[in-house]
Amino acid sequence: MERLAKLNPPQREAVTTLSGPLLVLAGAGTGKTRVITFRIAELIRSGIQPDRILSVTFTNKAAREMRERTKALLGKGRKPKPMVSTFHSFCVGVLRQEITALGYPTGFAIYDRGDQESAARKALREIRIGEAALKPSDLLNSISRWKMAGIAPGQAHNHTETDQDFLAASAYRKYQKNLYSSGAVDFDDLLLLTNELFRKHPEVLEKHQRRFDHVQIDEYQDTNGSQFDLVASMVAGHGNLCVVGDDDQSIYGWRGADVEHILGFASHFPGAKIVRLENNYRCTPKILTLANRLVKHNRGRHEKTLVAHKKSEVPVRILKFEEETDEAEQLVREIKYTIDELGARPSEFAILFRTNEQPRVFETELRRQQLRYVVIGAQSFFDRREIRDSMAYLKSLAFPADEVSLLRIINTPARGIGTTSVAKLLKRAVAGGISLWDAVEPAVADGDLTLKTGQAVMQFRALLQRYAQRMTDSPRQMVQIAKELLKEVDYVDEIRKQYKEESQQESRIEILGSFIDSIGQYVEKDEEPTLQGYLESCALMGRDEEFGQNDQQDDNAIKLMTLHSAKGLEFPRVYLVGLEEGLLPHRRSVEANTESAIAEERRLCYVGITRAMDHLVLSRSESRMKWGKRKPSLPSRFLYEMQPE
Repeated sequence: MERLAKLNPPQREAVTTLSGPLLVLAGAGTGKTRVITFRIAELIRSGIQPDRILSVTFTNKAAREMRERTKALLGKGRKPKPMVSTFHSFCVGVLRQEITALGYPTGFAIYDRGDQESAARKALREIRIGEAALKPSDLLNSISRWKMAGIAPGQAHNHTETDQDFLAASAYRKYQKNLYSSGAVDFDDLLLLTNELFRKHPEVLEKHQRRFDHVQIDEYQDTNGSQFDLVASMVAGHGNLCVVGDDDQSIYGWRGADVEHILGFASHFPGAKIVRLENNYRCTPKILTLANRLVKHNRGRHEKTLVAHKKSEVPVRILKFEEETDEAEQLVREIKYTIDELGARPSEFAILFRTNEQPRVFETELRRQQLRYVVIGAQSFFDRREIRDSMAYLKSLAFPADEVSLLRIINTPARGIGTTSVAKLLKRAVAGGISLWDAVEPAVADGDLTLKTGQAVMQFRALLQRYAQRMTDSPRQMVQIAKELLKEVDYVDEIRKQYKEESQQESRIEILGSFIDSIGQYVEKDEEPTLQGYLESCALMGRDEEFGQNDQQDDNAIKLMTLHSAKGLEFPRVYLVGLEEGLLPHRRSVEANTESAIAEERRLCYVGITRAMDHLVLSRSESRMKWGKRKPSLPSRFLYEMQPE
């Protein structure tokens, strides 16, 4: 079996087990994609027709990669081909053929988020529930949660815990009825309706069961209730199901994934064979020692211990800093030294963090050191709307002639100065070669502007002048003055109007807090702080397109990403930062104080550690700025758990 010579014994066992239920527990870095593609090739070599094999994964990118690798193993000209698909695209294919059995048209529309918002609003209006009682976005979140769990509109009332849930269950029925009468489905319906179709029409299920003799599922730990039901019904006839996954990397509970599906595989599919892939080809022994120690603190898991195939004595470093700017400065300085003096490439480095607010101090430092970086899976801190607005306020205080900044905020939040009025003022200012402010009086006199609008503009000017004077008089009070300015213009209310979901509002307000913190850090460090000095420090070295978010396509850049975005990736040098209680584990999980919430955070930390191939640094700060005040931080419990017993 020369073709399987590249596989280790457990991989070979998985690849050559061609019938019945099979669970391949593929630990981090153990070569799971190789096993999936080799197994497809082995099935075909054993005489199975390629188009009788269905291989399902979660993302289009993963499906594309699997197709390419299978093609490389089998040769390009082979016809027919195995079906490699995502759950949703498989369901669209089924529904396009069969959905008339449920009373929908074959040419059904698939609603996007905007269409869903309109449908939710209509449903709430029809059952006379005001937005004060239930927001459309909250209704959609509840509906999505139910649909992912496979709960139909008629059953939702049995799954309510709060008054809001009860209202949502009533609105769910109306929402679904409206979609049905419009001949439309939403994204979650693709799975829900396929399951309904199979349940209500056994002949349709049988037809689709007959299409495939073998089904493979990748990333099985990420399946939700609807996906589980779909898989179970598709293999009920033949039982030839191979699932590949790792319960230790189940980190998507918040979006419906149920780790019980992989933990209970043997009871769901009796007679299942379990193969453990524990040979890790990615990480050094010292990295794996920490990872194994950490994850063993989770009680509900399949027992497995990763074994390193690399030989390396490089230690994992655990570093402590006084505060978060020290953490960023010293780690970035180390990265710069490694690139400049030791010849490392920027693409070798990844800085991983738990929350979207954390990268700001690192972005500032990377720009200052003129190092190329890209923020993945999160918008660059400096590109966020809230930060651009807040900076525009400060620039308008420091540089009264900066009309670009002024135009950004003149009616943000709304203060009765509409776009038409601003356009008229701008036109007059340009024609007369005068400032926007100087154009107000003549515009009111000539009737171009109403008296009320003119007064609103001048009141805004007075507010800016007042705060500019305070910044000049008391630069050490910059944090307090900036907080008062944002409070007086009621910017938090603007956030609440812009983002309907509470979680989004909370995250945006946290971003605003990070902005205030950045001012506090500047004042703390500078002997003679000034507003202009702060703005200058933010302008940093180089242009955005050279060092920031716009460099998404630049392969040779340092990667900044959340732990959720890092899953499935690997880097020679990893910095996992902010290992503190409230960050990792996250504050919400600490407050929930349930075993499952902390277990998922522990898995997230494990995912971060196992991204590192050769070098790993774990870091924390002893204090962090929170809303302009420095507060002590506690070391993450995970740091203690990684130590020897």
